[in-house]
Amino acid sequence: LDSPPPLLSCYRIESFPLLLQNAIEIYSLHVDCKVTSRYAHTVITSRVVNRANESKEALFEVELPKSAFITNFSMTIDGETYPGIIKEKKSAQDQYDAAVSRGQSAGLVKSTGRKLEQFRVSVSVAAAAKVNFELTYEELLKRKLGKYELLIKVKPKQLVKHFQIDTHIFEPQGISALETESTFITNELNNALTKVQNETKAHISFKPTIDQQRKTPGLDDTLLDGDFLIRYDVKRSETAGDIQIVNGYFVHYFAPSQMPAFPKNVVFVIDTSGSMGGKKIRQTKEAMKKILEDLNPEDYFSLVLFSGTVRLWTSSLLQATEENVERAKRHVETISAGGTTDINGALQKAIHSLDKDTTAELLPDQSISMIILLTDGQPTTGETSIDRIQRNIREANEGKYFLYCLGFGFDVSYTFLEKMALENGGVARRIYEDSDAALQLQGFYQEVAMPILKEIEMKYPDNAVLEVTQNNFKLLFDGSEIVVAGKLGNDHASELTLKEEANIREKEQVFQHQKYIFGNFIERLWAYLTIQQLLEKSASADGEQRENLEAQVLNISLKFGFVTPLTSMVVTKPDAQEVANKPTEAGKSEQIPQSFLIRLGGQTLDHLGYPPLHMFQLANILLKL
Repeated sequence: LDSPPPLLSCYRIESFPLLLQNAIEIYSLHVDCKVTSRYAHTVITSRVVNRANESKEALFEVELPKSAFITNFSMTIDGETYPGIIKEKKSAQDQYDAAVSRGQSAGLVKSTGRKLEQFRVSVSVAAAAKVNFELTYEELLKRKLGKYELLIKVKPKQLVKHFQIDTHIFEPQGISALETESTFITNELNNALTKVQNETKAHISFKPTIDQQRKTPGLDDTLLDGDFLIRYDVKRSETAGDIQIVNGYFVHYFAPSQMPAFPKNVVFVIDTSGSMGGKKIRQTKEAMKKILEDLNPEDYFSLVLFSGTVRLWTSSLLQATEENVERAKRHVETISAGGTTDINGALQKAIHSLDKDTTAELLPDQSISMIILLTDGQPTTGETSIDRIQRNIREANEGKYFLYCLGFGFDVSYTFLEKMALENGGVARRIYEDSDAALQLQGFYQEVAMPILKEIEMKYPDNAVLEVTQNNFKLLFDGSEIVVAGKLGNDHASELTLKEEANIREKEQVFQHQKYIFGNFIERLWAYLTIQQLLEKSASADGEQRENLEAQVLNISLKFGFVTPLTSMVVTKPDAQEVANKPTEAGKSEQIPQSFLIRLGGQTLDHLGYPPLHMFQLANILLKL
């Protein structure tokens, strides 16, 4: 700076905890994950010591999957344990606000990337004192493109004397494929990775020594910085799927293989407004050319391009012959960005196009019709009311066609797209602005490219099962899986009949005497799945219906101890209280900001109205001044 700004020249920084981490040593970090029938239970234990001769701030920072629910946290200081207590969100928020008003630190779980969110807590550690942190979270692994994926973020930021990742997988159906992948493992670190697998069990261990962790000989920089991935699939032979039972709860997995796909009728609705200019439109064009190449010859397709005006590429959907695909690719290459955003008009045009060709019987019988919308902004022309657009599309579509909404970047209103997609049988997905955005678009298309079943209903004997999760599904795609869980009734028979018989006593015995099975995992899986489905329903509900759904989510979250969007975890520390809130996928403006408190001249100022990154840069400038 040529000269200090008047406001800043008046103050000095009293403390800045992020700069005081060097004296805190992590001497043990253990990630222990047990996966039983796709349900993962992960415990992260970190032991730290303050090597300084004065008190320092110890920071416990963990990145966990967005689909996971935190279920437990505690820290032990000088033999005394301080637990995290899960409460209703408003009650916890009151404690958070009180802590902030007193100038105390306050921590949040915040969104950090595409698949991860961050749990962060800090505590003052006396000289030579030790602290143990323990965080537990649970998630149901989702099958995507034929594999389950377990993601563990590895980021200790320093060399760790005792570092270990242990993952135990138990799948009664049998494990058919198992692979590991990492963004940081070198040839030297490969020696620290071991895999042991038999018919139904697998154990993956990663235990690098200090020297193996070291990036540069003689220095303290670490190689451990990135993603540790485990992908696997299970054997399938029973046509009706697989049923597993523990302590009166059942889970039913259904993923048929080697089934023919339905022909698709796809209308791609592409935003070409001014905000899509530059890199976004180049990546969209690149992705669209690849997606067009992946269409099956029996599919039909069309393009709707929109900005302030709506342009239909052809008057009717075309069959995805080699010639028509090449024509479409040449047209995509001519796309340029400019103008405003008429989302309502574009979607209405797509629905009308499908209606016209369906009525004229130009589309194949028993085909699946879908609309895939890609946009990066708010509606700015035509109909601009979000509520009216949602109503217009719902009424025009009448449940005939599946609508998938892809939101490019963070300027788009994700909640608007999510509700509109859910009301029309589809889902919403965020496309992150990054160098691989084209691959993200292609990846999403691949997930919905092969519909193999439609209008699926999983039926169970009357009075034999209770409190069943969703058992009606519009579509099933190749490589994915249907999961239904529920409670067995008191008067259930010994045989639960689907297309084949599943003997309940035999199924229950599968999980007995397995030392690494964690408690009533199917009951917890049922609760997890129920919460996820109720949250999805509430996203497309309004008024009293939404309140009732959220009340159910709150009750189950509190009963089973899950940190969900309706609950928070209060972390009691010796000198303060912190609140962990689960963020939503909504947009940056719809999330609770990361708490980032700086004390200036005896006053606590939160961000000074700046984003945290700017505040960090500002603090460094102040230190130099």
